[in-house]
Amino acid sequence: MGRVQDGGTGKARKNALDRDLRGYLDTNADILTVIEKPVSLDVIPALSAQSEGPILFENIIEKPGFRLCDILVKHRWSQCRALGVSEKDYLPTLAQRLRKPPRGFVAVDDGPVREVVMTGKDVNWLELPVPTHTEGESDPYITAMTILRDPETGFYNTCNAGTTPTHPDRGLVSFVTPHSYAVLKKWRERGETRVPVAFVWGVPPAYEIMANFSGLHMDLWGELEMVGTVMDQDIEMVECETIDMTVPAHAEIVAEGYLDISELFDFGTSVSPSMYYMPRHQKLPQVHITAISMRKDRPIYRNHQTSPDTDHQPLPRLCHEAVLYNRITEMGLTCHDVRFPTWGAALSCIIQVEYPRAGFVNDALLQCMGAPWLNTKMVVAVSPDTDPGDPAAVYHAMATRVDPARDIIVVPNTRGSLFDPAAAPIEGDYPWRTVGKVGIDATAKSRPDVKDFERAWPRHWGKVKLEDYLG
Repeated sequence: MGRVQDGGTGKARKNALDRDLRGYLDTNADILTVIEKPVSLDVIPALSAQSEGPILFENIIEKPGFRLCDILVKHRWSQCRALGVSEKDYLPTLAQRLRKPPRGFVAVDDGPVREVVMTGKDVNWLELPVPTHTEGESDPYITAMTILRDPETGFYNTCNAGTTPTHPDRGLVSFVTPHSYAVLKKWRERGETRVPVAFVWGVPPAYEIMANFSGLHMDLWGELEMVGTVMDQDIEMVECETIDMTVPAHAEIVAEGYLDISELFDFGTSVSPSMYYMPRHQKLPQVHITAISMRKDRPIYRNHQTSPDTDHQPLPRLCHEAVLYNRITEMGLTCHDVRFPTWGAALSCIIQVEYPRAGFVNDALLQCMGAPWLNTKMVVAVSPDTDPGDPAAVYHAMATRVDPARDIIVVPNTRGSLFDPAAAPIEGDYPWRTVGKVGIDATAKSRPDVKDFERAWPRHWGKVKLEDYLG
């Protein structure tokens, strides 16, 4: 199958919400690139990053018993497949479902992920097809969905914590989300030093979207309890082999064990969503893997290639988009879209809104700039006629619809992302930083005449395609 560059209509597919990843890939085969030729694990990161849509490697030279997939949610036309809705309905659907109560789990006695179970001396997660992502890294890098259990509520906190496997049954885990820190703090305050943890590979992308939710929720539900709500279906969970937790029964691979929080180890760096090697050094807890379970028939390892423009940039921000959509809509402003584009280095947000009257857009910009997360350093507002997914269109709007003296808001000395090299390090509080934020109103305004902002296009633009006249 040739390389897919775009998603065509972005329409929902029948039975799109499959309960496992392999079913999801079959259902969405029209946007899937399948590589059947033998490929070395060493070059898979460079190949994955060239794909615009989902890609599946069927023949990994060094790991013949596994397959590897990546790039499931890079663009809106592939993100909408995760919810089984049209591209137009995707963001309102996700935003609405996030306002619903958690659906919870359905407990089952067994599942496909337990077809093969390894414990004791048989545990070796170095046998998984874990790639080394960039030239500046010397170690393989795991980007699995990581599950912690809140010891007070029992809720499941999830994220994609970057993990470096250092031994067959050990590794160093980098937690960067505030909720993960809060959960680990609770375990520490209880006097515990061993925290149950599970790493999950190969679930439908809706799991991953919800796994990266960041908002006020810890007293009501955990991210994993909301997956069924987002997918509008029951989620089956099966007990782990060696720890008191359950995991998705239809996952491809699960590694379970415990996190030792009694000691931190020095570690170098990995690639942040901003595509820089930041932070330069970290102190990380060590995980001990006590069991690995997986499907028997060539399990699919889900990779998240970290650089350059990949799932690594939009995935942790897809729920952010839905939350901001809700907040902007609450203001009475008509919001058409919210994007954290891959080309914004996970530090920039674009909102597509209608311009009702003076004041509204500035408030929307400030609302986004003051979001709880650290990745809204630059927020740009555009009108419905500007495609927020097209960097040329956004730049054109910024160049022609912005009066810098009136349409730019700068707020100094705010919380900065630890992944932002332009932010100033806080002395004595590494790796935290401060930075200014900017809001840019690039909408078509009523001054001096709204007709001045009407773009010129050729006749039949968008109705005829050059490729139809080739060959």
